Amino acid sequence: MSIHTPTVPVPQPSKRIVAIDILRGIALIAMASYHFTWDLEFFGYTDPGLTAFGWWKIYARCIASTFLFLVGVSLYLAHGRQIRWNGFWRRFAMVAGAAVAISVVTRIATPDGFIFFGILHEIALASLLGLAFLRLPALLTLAVAALVIAAPVYLRFEALDHPWLWWIGLSAINPRSNDYVPLFPWFGAVLTGIAVAKIASTSGMRARLANLAPGGWSNPLVFIGRHSLAFYLIHQPLLIGCVWLFSQVMPAQVETPQVNFLKTCQRSCEQMRNATFCSSYCGCMLETLEGEAALDRLFNNDQTADFRAHLSDLAATCTAKTDDKMTEGGTQ
Repeated sequence: MSIHTPTVPVPQPSKRIVAIDILRGIALIAMASYHFTWDLEFFGYTDPGLTAFGWWKIYARCIASTFLFLVGVSLYLAHGRQIRWNGFWRRFAMVAGAAVAISVVTRIATPDGFIFFGILHEIALASLLGLAFLRLPALLTLAVAALVIAAPVYLRFEALDHPWLWWIGLSAINPRSNDYVPLFPWFGAVLTGIAVAKIASTSGMRARLANLAPGGWSNPLVFIGRHSLAFYLIHQPLLIGCVWLFSQVMPAQVETPQVNFLKTCQRSCEQMRNATFCSSYCGCMLETLEGEAALDRLFNNDQTADFRAHLSDLAATCTAKTDDKMTEGGTQ
């Protein structure tokens, strides 16, 4: 008499969703295009402040939001049923190690704007904190995400102005960095990704996405998306190296600090006022700062409380003077 042991079904590994790799690949290409424009600005081939205002700023935030949203999606897909600690810590160590390396390199190369808490730092911390939300209801996670995103608009604390606390994102000042992605509000994008992935899994959308089979056109994007960390670490040194080599052959025209100030001020001001007002306003600011010999303090990103208060008072004074001039001239 033979005894047959019942067959126990073996859980099948989740099928990789190619659409996520494609979306991540598109985001990486978009990031490279933004960084290339930033490199051109850094070497003086475009007006200063080009990538910091207007549509370029929106473009950059959309790219960062997409990356962090996908971090949340991937975190839930990988660990939503059960946290695979070995895989999690291996990935965490890779991202955190790369983040530390970027801080060290940029501290040496660009000490005035080094990356002390950029996108990789945020991904590492958000991945760790996101584990606490994998079992929570999707709607609760979305509600917390909304609060995290809204917090910097309503909550700013001078007590958090210390450099060691800038990573939180709720300080009263905006620290200078070539890539600043603090916990608030950016953790909200990761939480949104976790919630959306949970909703997609329970609604059947995840299964439908997993069955999508894009054509061969998607292979480059899929490859990039599956090697996102390597692409991130390699692309910017390569791009900035190419621009540097070009600058050795055809260097950009060197502008004076005064011209750079006026261009940056004008671009920033025109986000809220018309060009005529901004031209007069920026001229007032430059004239006063030069008269006080304070232009260097501005370019050196002086973040002391007294200088920030002085700049605020100066901006209010120049705004009032320019408004009066525009009213008297009948142009506003």
